[in-house]
Amino acid sequence: MKIEYPEIGVCGLSCRLCPNYHIEGESRCGGCKSDGRMKVGCTFITCAVKRKGIEFCWQCTEQEGCQRWRQHREWGKHHDSFICYQRLEDNIEFLKGQDVDAFVEDQQARERLLMAMLAEFNEGRSKTYYCIAVTIMDLEELEEAIALGRERSTGMDIKAKARALHAVLDAMARTSGYHLKLRK
Repeated sequence: MKIEYPEIGVCGLSCRLCPNYHIEGESRCGGCKSDGRMKVGCTFITCAVKRKGIEFCWQCTEQEGCQRWRQHREWGKHHDSFICYQRLEDNIEFLKGQDVDAFVEDQQARERLLMAMLAEFNEGRSKTYYCIAVTIMDLEELEEAIALGRERSTGMDIKAKARALHAVLDAMARTSGYHLKLRK
């Protein structure tokens, strides 16, 4: 089977916004459907890709009655693992209702903003925080946050720059009701 979208998880998570996708070195994850992950697999990869020859759970004719996928989605409404699940349901609805390429474009735009945050504001401890922010916030809010972070941190060292962007993102999160932490 030819995998067309290795950066979109079988279950609907975006690999492009995962902290492990942005690791430098051998431990970097190339996406849920990359060669390395396909060998290890997860229950969704095993079922959808390896058994049924489909790339996503929502393409399955048995999706409505699938206990495993339903439990995963329910769990994701209140919990995260190493990646943020807060937009999982939104991702699935977007993907089911629109062209997958439109979702890829959205995720690429989010990834570009994440890369800007990591390049300009990461003091070595903020990658997961920034990944969560780009996952759940609107693109316009993220662009505004980066612009304000740049404006407020001109001439500062990297730690101060990170604090400045965190303050902007935290203020926006309070206003919009976002939760910028992994939910355990």
